Amino acid sequence: MELLFLILGALLVLFGFIGSFLPVVPGLPISFLGILVMHWTIAPFSSAFIWGWTLAIVLFSILDNFIPAWTSQIIGGTCYGFWGSLLGMIFGIGFPPIGFIIGPLVGAFLGELIGGHGRDQAIKAAWGLFVGFMAAIGIKVVAALILCWYYGTELIQWVMSTK
Repeated sequence: MELLFLILGALLVLFGFIGSFLPVVPGLPISFLGILVMHWTIAPFSSAFIWGWTLAIVLFSILDNFIPAWTSQIIGGTCYGFWGSLLGMIFGIGFPPIGFIIGPLVGAFLGELIGGHGRDQAIKAAWGLFVGFMAAIGIKVVAALILCWYYGTELIQWVMSTK
């Protein structure tokens, strides 16, 4: 039964890592759920670890929504660019890996044009949103990698102790 839970936890951690690249998948909470599965089965983590990561994931989830809007607002973008960037990223999923980069940029640009901005302002706003989305994704990816590392090291320790 432990093995089944470990496989489930590993799948959750890996799916969460993949989801950290996508705006519509809550990657970090899914990865953390994998850590909790391990915590409840074979490797109890400290309370400080669990609560610390809970707070970190809440903070990262807030930042994930705040950073793109903040970088866009600094440059003068609107909600049209934000939604265009989000739709561009979703559309870009079908064309990895370049779609993850080009999709949000083109989407934000088109969104700002639809919102009534001129070409130069739309380019600036699109760039601000793009930088914000990439920064937010970078934060999520790094956090997900750290969770994968914790899961992997605990799994290796468990395997070595059962021999």
